[in-house]
Amino acid sequence: MSKNTKTVLILLVIAALIAIVPLFARKGASFGGSDDAGSVMVEEVRGEEYEPWFTPVLENLLDGELPGEVESLLFCIQTGIGVGIIAFFMGRLVERKKWMNKYKEEEQDKKENTDYAGD
Repeated sequence: MSKNTKTVLILLVIAALIAIVPLFARKGASFGGSDDAGSVMVEEVRGEEYEPWFTPVLENLLDGELPGEVESLLFCIQTGIGVGIIAFFMGRLVERKKWMNKYKEEEQDKKENTDYAGD
């Protein structure tokens, strides 16, 4: 097994542990979302009920709340697009580094060849 494969496997195990351990370590705990925590904090600080500034555009168009499945779908699509963009640019950086190294090697070979031709 190569060093890269071992590193990837170790990182995958760590990521899985980070996701799974809290579920067993804190049985019965409520893992609420950040929206709920934010509105509760605003209510504590201001002493009055939190009122949103606006409603989501799709809720206005549909005249009601989006089903949870649709919200999850939109979130997954957004995540996929973001990951695709990040992966594209990371790939470009890796390829640019490879091409630059290849270019430097070619330039060094040319320089060595011209040095030998002058002897």
